Amino acid sequence: MERITSRLVRQMLPPRRADGHKGTFGRVYIFGGCTGYTGAPVYAGEAAVRTGSGLVFVGVPEEIYPIAAVRCRDAMVQPLPRDDSALLERMNACDAVLIGPGLGRAAETERRVLYLMEHLSVPVVLDADGINAVSAHIDELDGRRAVTALTPHEGEFARLDPFFSPGAGTEVREQAAETFARRHGCTVVLKGPGTIVACPDGRTLENTTGNCGMAKGGSGDILAGMILSLLGQGAGAAEAAACAVWIHGRAGDLAAEELTAYAMTPTDLLGRLPAAFKELED
Repeated sequence: MERITSRLVRQMLPPRRADGHKGTFGRVYIFGGCTGYTGAPVYAGEAAVRTGSGLVFVGVPEEIYPIAAVRCRDAMVQPLPRDDSALLERMNACDAVLIGPGLGRAAETERRVLYLMEHLSVPVVLDADGINAVSAHIDELDGRRAVTALTPHEGEFARLDPFFSPGAGTEVREQAAETFARRHGCTVVLKGPGTIVACPDGRTLENTTGNCGMAKGGSGDILAGMILSLLGQGAGAAEAAACAVWIHGRAGDLAAEELTAYAMTPTDLLGRLPAAFKELED
């Protein structure tokens, strides 16, 4: 298993064109949020902007739109269209899509996710309740031709793979993620200490950054937004995932060094993404 290091990330990170404009650096769309979970899509949207996306759209249910719109300063928050085909049209006009942060598990939401997975033609990141929605419909992954990345924690991965037990050692985690990625033709980002990125071609990578202070609600939403951003900028799924997990972990390490693992928050992590990127330029 290959280790993700700063040197590898420098090689994989999409170049930033000096003469680029906002259309150069990708249009991305986030589908998430529900009553009680308004922060998740906001974190993902802010992370996508911080990671370099030119245009970030955050689609949320109409009932939480005013809350999300006030909280999200840098991304463009929109009420979700009620019509499935209208939402699909918006998403397919983008370079990459994220489904899942704070989405909830209502039956209508699950139906909508499955419809989108069947018809989307652009790269998709599935996180949180996006993963839960397809866990009983794995055939939706098998039938996709476009790039698909999943970002489960161990509990979510156990819903995808009933033979996996949370708390397994690194070797078991690697093997399970690799097998799933090969079998279903997707990239798996199995989160936890030593996050594993498993690719459909059998390649596996282990992250070398991060700490227990990141084990707080919201950290995963930031990571999902970062992967989305890099996909939208043209990175491959393996490259987007590997770069995002290292930079995300490094920002978490910087936050913990200053604030301690106890007191740091996901907002603190988000605020240290610029410093983590700066280290890659030095």
